[in-house]
Amino acid sequence: MTTVDSTAYRYRTAVPEDAEPIEALDGSFTTGTVFQVTVTDDGFALREAVVDPPLTKVFPEDEYDGEDRCEEDGDCRTFVAHGAAGDLAGFVAVSYSGWNRRLTIEDIEIAPEHRGRGVGRALMGLAVEFGRERGAGHLWLEVTNVNVPAIHAYRRMGFAFCGLDTALYDGTPSEGEQALYMSMPCP
Repeated sequence: MTTVDSTAYRYRTAVPEDAEPIEALDGSFTTGTVFQVTVTDDGFALREAVVDPPLTKVFPEDEYDGEDRCEEDGDCRTFVAHGAAGDLAGFVAVSYSGWNRRLTIEDIEIAPEHRGRGVGRALMGLAVEFGRERGAGHLWLEVTNVNVPAIHAYRRMGFAFCGLDTALYDGTPSEGEQALYMSMPCP
């Protein structure tokens, strides 16, 4: 059990009964800034810019496309955090790829009322531990350029920018946004 801001959180590996609360978790966010991306001949540059009015992003629900999803096996795991009242405070889903020793953060979401209390950092710590057990050399994730709150949190955790995809969201509800890739060595 971890205590942060006088609130006790319980962390554990997800079980099938967690699927519905995970799907229902509010992963939306509001931000007063976004990262503007400029593509150059040698790479890309980012500049944090104010948006007025603030931007509220609600992620579209995942649609099952008929492909096999990563089952909870030796290379995939979902960890959950529950608040003192038993409510789902957040989760992180990860997968490990042995060929390049990469632990991918597939998804991490923290309920709005639990943000800023260390829940994301603690969940990321469980992901790191899982990666270490598998021999991961680095952690990797993708984040939209408009999710500035998450980007700042990832940078505080040790992640650095390592790539850009300007077309990943084309034809999706997130069209116009750019995918930023971040990584960090597995400590």
